[in-house]
Amino acid sequence: MSDPLVSTAWLAEQLGDPGVQVVDATWYMPTEDGSGRADYIAGHIPGAVFFDIDAIADHATDLPHMLPTPEAFAAATGALGLRREATIVVYDGRKMFSAPRVWWALRAMHFPKVVVLDGGLTAWRDEGRPIETGEVALAPSQLSPDFDAALVRDIASVRKHLAQGTARLVDARSAARFRGEAPEPRPEVRSGHMPGARNLPWNTLVDDGGKLRSASELRAAFNGAGLDLDAPIVATCGSGVTAAVLALGLARLGRPDTPVYDGSWTEWGGRTDTDVVTGP
Repeated sequence: MSDPLVSTAWLAEQLGDPGVQVVDATWYMPTEDGSGRADYIAGHIPGAVFFDIDAIADHATDLPHMLPTPEAFAAATGALGLRREATIVVYDGRKMFSAPRVWWALRAMHFPKVVVLDGGLTAWRDEGRPIETGEVALAPSQLSPDFDAALVRDIASVRKHLAQGTARLVDARSAARFRGEAPEPRPEVRSGHMPGARNLPWNTLVDDGGKLRSASELRAAFNGAGLDLDAPIVATCGSGVTAAVLALGLARLGRPDTPVYDGSWTEWGGRTDTDVVTGP
């Protein structure tokens, strides 16, 4: 598939096809009142399994929902019954918020055919399509660990990019957080941004219905943020979730190789040995 998104109509036609698997990736910020799993149990697309972003993570670090080791990821997704040969459709219950994170994570662990449902569960419900409740248990699969390091950046590689100018960092947080005018949701994290980073709030890439904007609109948004679409770009945000919305937008523009800085601002702004800039 050349487009990283599929429509609700397409998915409705594929339900029941053993070659298509559906994943619910609903997630809430720690400051928000909500539970992705509770939402999933209350109602989800038939056959969908729940991917818990906070549980399928590296628990050896205090950084939130960092990617686990390839071995741990393979064990967790195998327990869900996901298969690398299947086309995996990821959605969330908040239109377009956390599904791109799971789309990116699966691809980083070498699931080759992963797409996002445009409009998510909201569009599915609005169209009167079927919903089921409770948990879905698929037959477990045996997965070998695999990892595509090209899609992930750590703090050392980000430092190098900034020092050598080998890639432009684009930050998906709100303009107020980027400029240091609004506090971070995690009180131990400083406000501001990385030197030289550009700001493109993730929600500007999503329309009111929760669908990713057209290629021409996306191109205008990235260009308007001062980004050269022919040059290397690394996506970042608060904790590595909405950065994936930017990566998804770039994939629609023919750039499926955009890496995400997994630690993002929680790591960078939470340290004392990193440079932080405030203002535009």
